[in-house]
Amino acid sequence: MVERDDEVQVPTEEPAQSDRSHDILTVANIITVLRLILVPMFFAVLLSGRSDGVAFVLFAVAASTDWLDGQIARRTGTVTAVGAAIDPLVDRLLIASGVVGVYLLERLPLWVVVVLVARDVYLLGGAAYLARRGARSVEVVFVGKLTTALLLFGFSDLILNWPLIPGIGILDSPYAPGLGYTPAAAGIWFVYMGIATSLVTAVVYTIRAVRTVRSLAPR
Repeated sequence: MVERDDEVQVPTEEPAQSDRSHDILTVANIITVLRLILVPMFFAVLLSGRSDGVAFVLFAVAASTDWLDGQIARRTGTVTAVGAAIDPLVDRLLIASGVVGVYLLERLPLWVVVVLVARDVYLLGGAAYLARRGARSVEVVFVGKLTTALLLFGFSDLILNWPLIPGIGILDSPYAPGLGYTPAAAGIWFVYMGIATSLVTAVVYTIRAVRTVRSLAPR
């Protein structure tokens, strides 16, 4: 009896999924780079004083597409090392440009700028320390995402400088817009909430970083 080759069933291995983590030219990364290009454009338009509306649109587009590139990367399986590194950097540059811009236009007190810059320097220093210890960076927590959303929304409104709402009249000081009697843009309240959550975020990241370092220590 002759055994036919076509009757012999050989198990086949499923092709392994390709590793896209080192890709550069992905749709999500291209969107992130376009967001980066919008940052200096927005800053130049804002300081020119020609149109708060145009500056607002540029800032809003750059801020809103942060969600878009993340969704595309996850849904298409193209989360890359380049995107993971650049995306949070663009967020920080966008917020920093918004902070400095509205401060130079005297819509934001200096102490807010100092607190937010100090917080970012602290977190970046912590991330660098973890990298030197050979530890992975602390994963983004929900309160951190909430902070970014509050600040981006608040600065967007301060850029537009509308609507102006009456102050609550408890502290009449140029260092506390919205708390005195002078009308202020509604966005200042979102900035205040963002500052509060940013400090909470710093505490959460610090606790997680300490736990990470302790887990690396020899027992």
